[in-house]
Amino acid sequence: MIDQIRAKAERYFPEVQAFRHHIHSHPELSFQEVNTAAYIAKQLTDWGIPHQTGIAGTGIVALIEGKNPGKKCIALRADMDALPIHEANDTTYRSQNDGVMHACGHDVHSSCLLGTAKILNELKNEFEGTVKLIFQPGEEKHPGGASLMIKAGVLENPKPSAIFALHVYPHLPSGVAGFRAGQYMAATDEIYITIEGKGGHAALPHQAIDPIATSAQVITALQQVVSRKSNPLMPCVLTFGKISGGFTNNVIPDKVELEGTLRTMNEKWRYEAHQWIKDITENVCNAYGAKVTVNIPPGYPSLFNDPALTAEAEAWAKAYIGDENVRTLDMRMAGEDFSFYTHHVPGCFFRIGTNKNNELYTAPVHNAKFDIDENAMKTGVGLFCWLTLNALK
Repeated sequence: MIDQIRAKAERYFPEVQAFRHHIHSHPELSFQEVNTAAYIAKQLTDWGIPHQTGIAGTGIVALIEGKNPGKKCIALRADMDALPIHEANDTTYRSQNDGVMHACGHDVHSSCLLGTAKILNELKNEFEGTVKLIFQPGEEKHPGGASLMIKAGVLENPKPSAIFALHVYPHLPSGVAGFRAGQYMAATDEIYITIEGKGGHAALPHQAIDPIATSAQVITALQQVVSRKSNPLMPCVLTFGKISGGFTNNVIPDKVELEGTLRTMNEKWRYEAHQWIKDITENVCNAYGAKVTVNIPPGYPSLFNDPALTAEAEAWAKAYIGDENVRTLDMRMAGEDFSFYTHHVPGCFFRIGTNKNNELYTAPVHNAKFDIDENAMKTGVGLFCWLTLNALK
């Protein structure tokens, strides 16, 4: 079977490459993946794979039933959305939608899952159980398409006993895959703070309540959440990336708006940190006579790879691509909405290397120059197939 999968991944590589070129050149933003979903649905229809569309807006769920389909179900997930980035690459498949780009590799993920669907559909008489294919919208935008797909029942009828997802990784060469059991990625929460003061002339600050000066004190004070309130053994990041307020140099404005992000690895501490942020912000603003509103809508939870499933997946990957091509990943403070699935069923989120010999295609994700060595998709398709067949046993 392993040789059969390798041969099919090689044979269908030009087709998978064509999928990627089409999706990459027609990117769509989060929850707007109408044409992308229609393109994916057409491939599934052509192959005779039953599927549902319109889940959580543009999501798709397909089922490939092997022999004895009720025995076990394994789910595979790929995201479909792109980012609001103007592509800087000059390729035949560069984005045709100005200001929108697949800079995080979701075109690769969807193409790999399509290739996997084609192969597993051809092999359905050779395995027992059911494969659930999840093409998901809105990974890049809160509240995360995964949370909406779960609310829509994507993890039911049938309920998977495990779920896998892959992600591009430009820090490793193509042909290599990375795994990490247990805690892998951070919970990510967005922070919105509105500070209302009293506007006035810059030369008469005693007659005003300066929200700009107050916001500076808030930002400085909130660093205490990380440096003095959190356990040093628990990674935590608090960053403010946007400050909006003011009109000119000699006017104190009425209002300042701050936007930031909190990244944590511990769910209990995560919500304690929310309260500290609110308390400290309110106390600082009260001291300066300003009014404040703090809004921290819950974002993505931390991503936890099931230790037993991940250990098995790593062993299966070594059998498929060789021990020397399987690496242990470092923990990351970035977030991923695949984490929602891992809090409901055992999950394994792994990486496929996408650079070429550590020399080409090394631009990071979310970068206007991001691209991949497309041979990496042979590894992605092959591993998706091989891990699934082993997990169904």
